[in-house]
Amino acid sequence: MPGTGRCAGWLSFLLLVLLWITPATAQPADGVIRDIRVEGNQRVETETVESYLRVRRGDPFDPALLDDSLRSLFATGLFDDVSLERQGDVLVVRVVENPIINRVAFEGNRRIGDEELEAEVRLRPRTVFSRAAVQSAVERILELYRRNGRYAVTVEPKIIELDQNRVDLVFEIEEGPLTKVCGITFIGNTQFADSTLRGTIRTVESAWYRIFTNEDTYDPDRVDFDKELLRRFYQARGYAEFKVLSAVAELSPDGRCFYITFTLEEGPRYRFGEIAIDSRLRDLEPEQLRSFVTTREGTLYDADAIEATVQALTDEVGKLGYAFARIEPVQDIDRDNLTVDVTYRIDEGPRVYVERIDIRGNVRTLDSVIRREFRLAEGDPFNTVLLRRSIQRVRNLDFFEKVDVRTRQGSAPDRIIVEVEVAEKSTGSLSFGAGYSTADGPLADVRLSEENLLGRGQALLLSFTVAERRQRIEFSFTEPYFLDRDLAAGIDIAHTQSDFQTESSFDETVTRGRLRASYELTEYLRHSVRYTLKNSDIRDVDNDASDFIKQEEGERLTSAIGQTFTYDRRDTRFLPSEGYVLRLDQDIAGLLGDSKYVRHELKADFYYSLAPDVVLNLGGAAGYVFGFAGEDVHLSDRFFLGGSSFRGFAAAGIGPRDTDTDDALGGNLYYVGTAEIRFPLGLPKELRMFGRAFVDAGSLTDIDVSGSQLEDSGNIRVSAGVGLSWLSPLGPLAIDFAQALVKDDEDDTETFRLSFGTRF
Repeated sequence: MPGTGRCAGWLSFLLLVLLWITPATAQPADGVIRDIRVEGNQRVETETVESYLRVRRGDPFDPALLDDSLRSLFATGLFDDVSLERQGDVLVVRVVENPIINRVAFEGNRRIGDEELEAEVRLRPRTVFSRAAVQSAVERILELYRRNGRYAVTVEPKIIELDQNRVDLVFEIEEGPLTKVCGITFIGNTQFADSTLRGTIRTVESAWYRIFTNEDTYDPDRVDFDKELLRRFYQARGYAEFKVLSAVAELSPDGRCFYITFTLEEGPRYRFGEIAIDSRLRDLEPEQLRSFVTTREGTLYDADAIEATVQALTDEVGKLGYAFARIEPVQDIDRDNLTVDVTYRIDEGPRVYVERIDIRGNVRTLDSVIRREFRLAEGDPFNTVLLRRSIQRVRNLDFFEKVDVRTRQGSAPDRIIVEVEVAEKSTGSLSFGAGYSTADGPLADVRLSEENLLGRGQALLLSFTVAERRQRIEFSFTEPYFLDRDLAAGIDIAHTQSDFQTESSFDETVTRGRLRASYELTEYLRHSVRYTLKNSDIRDVDNDASDFIKQEEGERLTSAIGQTFTYDRRDTRFLPSEGYVLRLDQDIAGLLGDSKYVRHELKADFYYSLAPDVVLNLGGAAGYVFGFAGEDVHLSDRFFLGGSSFRGFAAAGIGPRDTDTDDALGGNLYYVGTAEIRFPLGLPKELRMFGRAFVDAGSLTDIDVSGSQLEDSGNIRVSAGVGLSWLSPLGPLAIDFAQALVKDDEDDTETFRLSFGTRF
């Protein structure tokens, strides 16, 4: 049929046309990349862009690899936008580069300086700007302010566009008020009141008098530590299964206050059951260690006592030569009888060595100053006793507010890395002071001091003091590691003018120079030697003064060498609560000069913690000086007792005295004993105020002169009293009220004594 033929012809024609045009428009699914073209880049080299692609020329157009390429380019942070497009066998890469930061600025920050913020954000001029980096910087600034107690802070980044694809980045900060802790409550406590538990933790409620502390600001890390403090508090009082179920901090709607709620589960109160030692070390019998166990069967369960026993056993086992011993207290709780059996299991621990000691946080202080206090060195067997002693020595430097030491796994199972993190504090000051003391009257001073000179641990002091009864200028320098050895060397120079008219009717001018050196004989025993050259001038002797004092008028040169042995086992040098310190001083004068004497002085202090923050101090001191080669002990070389050295009696109020003139003459022999209890006053700890109750007993006697008017009974004297000490931010204050209970008629007593100094 003609119509059928025409239709077939048209179909054939259309088929031929389609076959002709298809190769020109369709792309094969597995086409090959013949070329790569990069568009839009200005600073970044084309080769650099291509290096981040996951495909190369000659590779197929694989959708998965192209997606990886897109992610790789975005991950560089160099580009604000990236797109990939296929044009035939060409891959076109279009990029929009991120701008370059021209300047980073902060506005509205008054509490935190620009330098600290710059270190936190880590964005610098001439680096690539990216929104992700800016958002990360905002989060870090917020976290920094929150650590400083400002949770209402807001940070808004502003971008100012400049020419040449540059931007200024400005962080506008609204610091907001300090977010205080306005309330602390406890749920589940039936045995202890809320007020008792608040005194246990570090976080405190905000109050008007807490102007020198930040512990009333919210800090989540401090709250975590508070949970541990609560656990220690309860477990030291028999509650072996105590738990802190939660600690929830709720922020008030205005962002000014946090309210913290601790939910507790106290559990029953336990006592110690059977106490045993299980030694698995060869030749180490449990009975050798029994005396070091402080936990006793039948007494209240005390986790602190268990920890102290583990520490004492560790120390003793280490001394016996078992460097790698491990002591684990295995506890078995009997809930029916409410007892806890404890077995101290002593095993041979793994042999672990110190691979490295890393020190961080010391900006000024040299690493060597910290490392030389360590009793562990890299490569030594790891020893917890030596590590603990090292921490104590670093803290005793008093250069740091915080000393944290952690250990972590080293490069091998038998290697350990010791990490030391310190936070430095100010160790130098130029201060102007004013104050008052009962002994010297009103006073003023200027003091330049530096305990860590140039970060080398050197100590420098230059001071001027002017008081009603005393004027003094002093210079002192100490090099703690002279010639890179454990040898502390120093020099002291002082010039003092003192008014002793009230006590002994004379004035005295003393100019003194001293060279000294000290070194360790053992870990806790230190020996020091010194040479002192002193010129004393007793002048302005009152016409009515004692004949014994008139005989001493004039100048006298003293040349003396001396030594000191100090054995110090206190837990800390400042306000110790445990341990003891013994000190023996000996001096001999006579090689040159006008004085010839031998002096011995022994002092001892023992500290016992009776309860938290309640410390008993038992102290004693005795001294004896005598002349030789026919020489008597002169007035300026004798001992004087009273004032701060014997409370309840005035300065030089005890001892040999001229009964006609009432002048104190000093003595060659003295002894004094003290019993003092330091206790809290129930005030917030941050006020650093505590009370004291004390009893002093002793005497001063023996003098090389004689006469009918000389009174020297040698009787013992006793006084008792109470005192208040305040370690104020402006300086220390001490007030003592004491009563002389046993005294001689000629003694000069004193009921009230005040000592106060300020720094501003």
